[in-house]
Amino acid sequence: MKKFLKIINHSKVKMVIILTFLFFIYTTLCAISYANDISTDIADSVFRLHVIANSDSEADQNLKYTVRDALLAYMNDLCANCTSKEEAISIASEHLEDFKQIALNTIQEEGFDYSVSVRIGNFDFPTKHYGDISLPAGSYDALRVEIGEAKGQNWWCVMFPPLCFVDASSGIVPEESKEDLENTLTDEEFSIVSDNDSNLGFQLKFKILEILNNTGLLTAKK
Repeated sequence: MKKFLKIINHSKVKMVIILTFLFFIYTTLCAISYANDISTDIADSVFRLHVIANSDSEADQNLKYTVRDALLAYMNDLCANCTSKEEAISIASEHLEDFKQIALNTIQEEGFDYSVSVRIGNFDFPTKHYGDISLPAGSYDALRVEIGEAKGQNWWCVMFPPLCFVDASSGIVPEESKEDLENTLTDEEFSIVSDNDSNLGFQLKFKILEILNNTGLLTAKK
């Protein structure tokens, strides 16, 4: 032990240790900064739909999916031909009451009397997966639909580009939807959100970024 401490205390060894530590810190900060920039750029390009169930009971979760299906059917007519995120947000803003009424009607038809809150805003999301597409943690513009007390698990998709207009249970996003997303994002960003083994490094960076956001050490808000 004494011999080891003597080596550690040697000026050259101490300098190497300090430089190694500083390099590690620098590399980590660069990685987090890069991930944060990419996350923000991706968030600036998409508009999400977010449906939150009243509770985690089986009945409330099933109701959430029924409401989701009704909203998607309506949204498909509204936004299927949108060419920009701004256009999608504008159209959704003009039809907020319609979204609310469709959700309320669906809830009543299913035998419940929950209230519904529908609004467009900028909300924090953790890293999320939709089929074989992943979106990093960050603050995203979204149409949020809250059912009842909104204390249950949520469901989300991307309203623009239209990743919502697919079978959510299939686990795979159709090539046409991927092309829409690819045309919206840069080549680098699309490569990152497309799930494959080569992106494990990026996923780790985004996970670290998510942890920092959750602890308040770093904010992902625009």
